[in-house]
Amino acid sequence: MAAEVRPRLTVLSGPSGVGKSTVVAHMRKVHPEVWLSVSATTRKPRPGERNGVHYFFVTDDEFDKLVANGELLEWAEFAGNRYGTPRAAVMERLDRGEPVLLEIDLQGARLVRESMPEAQLVFLAPPSWDELVRRLTGRGTESQEVIARRLDAAKIELAAEAEFDTTLVNTSVEDVARELLALMAVV
Repeated sequence: MAAEVRPRLTVLSGPSGVGKSTVVAHMRKVHPEVWLSVSATTRKPRPGERNGVHYFFVTDDEFDKLVANGELLEWAEFAGNRYGTPRAAVMERLDRGEPVLLEIDLQGARLVRESMPEAQLVFLAPPSWDELVRRLTGRGTESQEVIARRLDAAKIELAAEAEFDTTLVNTSVEDVARELLALMAVV
């Protein structure tokens, strides 16, 4: 009898504003069995975000403890805040055979590649630079300074596309969600 194959961890990354959250939300509506890891962050909640649903909102001291205790699969600092993936929940779901998706930044994806080389890294690219700028400035949730930092980071992130196993271009949320599900072997 063949051993049961544990599903691969799938990591979705790409520049800020490319639509990662929108794609993931659409995908999970269609396939709620795909488990999306909820990151811990030191960032303050945006309007409508709920603790434990969108993020685990923690203090700097709490985040320091998670790092010190090795409880994060990866963590990174971005735009003045820290974000990290709680390790235990990811491993439990993979061990149970559930498809697991991480939606994280480039730095986090690189750290996952180091700690879990078998993970599948998927890069979500914008249709164009102009479209990415439009999406970032159109949010209306960040200051010009934060937008400028995000655009500078996006240039670096776009240059790292070759480090990923697969690239999906976000021209249509529905199409990208379907392609991502196929990569995860959920469809």
